[in-house]
Amino acid sequence: MISLDKKIIIRVPATSTGIGAGINSIGIAFGLYYTVIVEEEMQHWQVNHALGDDVPNDENNIIVQTILKVDPTIKPHQLTVMSDVPIGRGLGSSTTAIVAGIKIANALGELDLSLDDEINIGSKIEGHADGVASALLGDITVSYFNGEMATTVKTKIPEVINALVYLTKDDGSDKAIYKNQVSSVDAVKASSATNVLVASLMSNEWTKATEMMENDAIYTDNIYEVVPELETIRKQAHELGIYGTFLNQSHRCVITFGTESELNQLRDRLNFGKLDGVMRLIKVDHSGATVRGE
Repeated sequence: MISLDKKIIIRVPATSTGIGAGINSIGIAFGLYYTVIVEEEMQHWQVNHALGDDVPNDENNIIVQTILKVDPTIKPHQLTVMSDVPIGRGLGSSTTAIVAGIKIANALGELDLSLDDEINIGSKIEGHADGVASALLGDITVSYFNGEMATTVKTKIPEVINALVYLTKDDGSDKAIYKNQVSSVDAVKASSATNVLVASLMSNEWTKATEMMENDAIYTDNIYEVVPELETIRKQAHELGIYGTFLNQSHRCVITFGTESELNQLRDRLNFGKLDGVMRLIKVDHSGATVRGE
């Protein structure tokens, strides 16, 4: 148990969703972190951060709102936030804040929530379980959420696997990347690909898993026109023998899995192209959210 006389430090990994056809069900945690230090009790909530003027620093902050949803009796504290998770870029910046709020409420309220409890609470807030589950557990998670209860399974990604994340140039538009209606043929293809993807992950058949990540049965037919970077990155990756490039569910980043050596080669190739976004080589987080006192 963490002493409430000490500062509490919460660290939550970034997440991504939309792997293959696993919409709202498959999530992954990455080694970019959202850290919150819980400091002294205050008269009013104070959230110190350098995340920009659009992020509230009072009780309207999403961390505080989450804390009070979990336990409305918790008294105001000063919170200090440090984050290298980009906001609004498809890497779970809001999810990390929600998970941090749940962890803080659990500590301050001495609620003794289990991980399953925390996943259920976060899933109800988010409306789906994928990002919350991967942020809490790390690695890749596969979840089902019926609106009340989430069922989640975690599986390990090989330690040598990293991710090259390409952040698309955000034009502020809400692009449609999935079909409005899916034919029975495409539905079967998507379901089959997701089943094989999950089975491959569980049996540690990484090559098969990465091939299934590229199944596009539910993407809109003109997906390469909507997000041309996806085609460019896949083409260059395939020429290097690298598979496992997918478009994040938010459409704001394209992610490719591979070893550090493979991804450095891919990044070098792409740097000579005409992509105008930002590329980052990051590790997979294998541990999920952590809580400690000091």
